[in-house]
Amino acid sequence: MNEKVGPVPAVGAMKLYFSRNPNPRLAVAVARHLGADVAFEFASPFAPGQAERFRPLNPNLYLPILAWPDGSLWETDAIACRLSRDAGSNFWRTGDDQPEMIRWISWGKDNFARSCDMVHFERGTKQRYHMGPIDHQLVEEGLKLFHTYAAILDAVLTGRQWLVGHDVSYADFRMATFLAFNDVGGLPLEDYPALARWYGRLEAIDAWRDPFSGLDAPGLPPVPKQDAGT
Repeated sequence: MNEKVGPVPAVGAMKLYFSRNPNPRLAVAVARHLGADVAFEFASPFAPGQAERFRPLNPNLYLPILAWPDGSLWETDAIACRLSRDAGSNFWRTGDDQPEMIRWISWGKDNFARSCDMVHFERGTKQRYHMGPIDHQLVEEGLKLFHTYAAILDAVLTGRQWLVGHDVSYADFRMATFLAFNDVGGLPLEDYPALARWYGRLEAIDAWRDPFSGLDAPGLPPVPKQDAGT
């Protein structure tokens, strides 16, 4: 499965403010996958002088933010729902599969994705932004949880290609939020063959693999190489 990344609109009634961090990346991937009629703008609400510009759009100041002339929407799942609805797509399931999709979104955020985040935060985010040394105890806790939840997913994905129905849905994108950063997370996907094959199918979707193609999107700070034992 190899779907082309959606076009980059020059103008649009809606604008998606984003960065390259996990949840904004997810929102951009959804928008590109759907070919959503939005303009994209890289943003840094926490940068000096930017807070007052973005606070009316999201009082939390976190990205992503979907904005239009008389309103805005924040939180990635809500944005995905809105974009899918506007596109007339079943990517956000609306029929009998909707409860199943919601189940996986909820379970993933509280369990599998959270365990991935625990590891990625220590090995990736903290190192990119010089927030202190890796807490190896937290990494081990995250890895233990990862193995618990990855085993559940691996069993579920044995005999099916996607989490819900016969084609990709937002549940798949949401579940994989932090796997897009596994070059620094180092989670052992190869220990779970069905899970690894599922993620390979996601990587074959252009909008997932490279959602920032054609966009003005400065790269994330590099993760410094760690000395052995650090």
